[in-house]
Amino acid sequence: MESGKQLSGPLALSVFTAVLGSLQYGYSLGVINAPQKVIERNYARSLGTLREDMEPSRNLSDAEPTHPTVVMYWSLSVSIFSIGGMVSSFLVGFVADLRGRIKGMLAVNILAITGGLLMGLAKMGTPHIMVIAGRAVMGFYCGLSSGLVPMYVGEIAPVAYRGAMGTLHQLAIVTGILISQVIGLEFLLGNDDLWPLLLGLSGAPAILQTVLLPLCPESPRYLFIKLGKEEEARKALQRLKGVHDTSKDMAEMREEKQEAMKEKQMSILALVRSSVYRQQLFVALMMHLSQQFSGINAIFYYSTGIFSKAGVTQPVYATIGVGVINLIFTLVSVAVVDRAGRRTLTLVGLGGMCCCAIAMTVGLVYLHTYTWMSIVSIVAIFLFVSFFEIGPGPIPWFFVAELFSQGPRPAAIALAGCCNWTSNFIIGMFFPYIEALCGSYVFILFAGLLLVFIVFTYFRVPETKGKTFEEIAAGFQRKRKGTNSAPTGETEMVHLKSSSDA
Repeated sequence: MESGKQLSGPLALSVFTAVLGSLQYGYSLGVINAPQKVIERNYARSLGTLREDMEPSRNLSDAEPTHPTVVMYWSLSVSIFSIGGMVSSFLVGFVADLRGRIKGMLAVNILAITGGLLMGLAKMGTPHIMVIAGRAVMGFYCGLSSGLVPMYVGEIAPVAYRGAMGTLHQLAIVTGILISQVIGLEFLLGNDDLWPLLLGLSGAPAILQTVLLPLCPESPRYLFIKLGKEEEARKALQRLKGVHDTSKDMAEMREEKQEAMKEKQMSILALVRSSVYRQQLFVALMMHLSQQFSGINAIFYYSTGIFSKAGVTQPVYATIGVGVINLIFTLVSVAVVDRAGRRTLTLVGLGGMCCCAIAMTVGLVYLHTYTWMSIVSIVAIFLFVSFFEIGPGPIPWFFVAELFSQGPRPAAIALAGCCNWTSNFIIGMFFPYIEALCGSYVFILFAGLLLVFIVFTYFRVPETKGKTFEEIAAGFQRKRKGTNSAPTGETEMVHLKSSSDA
């Protein structure tokens, strides 16, 4: 059976190597949380605001700095990561097309290693400045990596396994988060002596990826469609798929190339202005909004507090338990996404999360009235995370690459990535204020948003399972012609050409 031959050693190596960038992204997301008190104390010491009676104390809970300068520098250390990602996400298409996907990932690893060194050597300089600079550089790297990885994996994956391989991006992210949570425990690296090493390890996967990337073939789609190198594309296909008959794949790419020649290369501005791709772009951005505004990051921020209220003596271990659940259900998604379909899993995930958000609200409101409500809250947290990783977590990352053909794909991924990073920043920045305003009812807001996303997904998001990029694009064009018959056929191509020149 040919599909069995499509899973070759070089393909596995290429996907593994690419998602090392996602592992690094996940590690960088999670690493800053566990050693917060330790790092704040080092900031206070460096700034001269650490009280004398705190200095000999090894009990970090008694040593929480309250000086506003420390709070400001700590907040900047956390948020600068998202700001770096927001800025660099616009450059994904430029980097991917400049020298190719492989060389693009190779080049941006310089940023990751630089960021890791800045944080790892924090004690040799001014800690708060070194960490903020390192986090900014690492965020800039992750903004690029979070676009380059799904793009490369989506382009090299066989159609039958494209969903599973696309989900590996999210699997690597949650694995990175879990690793950072575990080694960030105080008795490992999350202590006063080793915290710079903990942060510096953010750049470690980039070193391994730099060694392995030269062994990976370039994306055949990039070689053939972008550069016109048919023979090199054929050789890359043979290496990736382990089969000699590449005629079907080449025919599909040839058709896609013909469309791309009509489209030309689309800039971000041209894509935003183009009415032809408006539906795809709207769906892509809504998928990323549903991921971030589902409340998942709020859950991670709030889980430790809920676990504490529920009487968990070591809430940090319960939070690690959430990370384990994260990992397990992402594996479930990898296993079923190409059977159940993207749309189905997204609907199941969003629906489950909506129910869990309501259950969590009930549990929080009646936490002090009925002791058993603490169990409801804890179970709701675990189930919320489980439903997120089944669909809304992993699918948006590779779904965008499936919605667009080669011409507008880099610009679309850049826009979707920026939307994701901006939403992440907004939630991280404003959730504490919303939580203070709404109290125990805060998750009702997310339940309402989830309901909106469920309705949108049901009516507007297509199923892309087992379809080629061109079949997916054609489906959108049929819908568009059904609602607006003005620019069809030749006039549509004229519109595309004019918009791509913008």
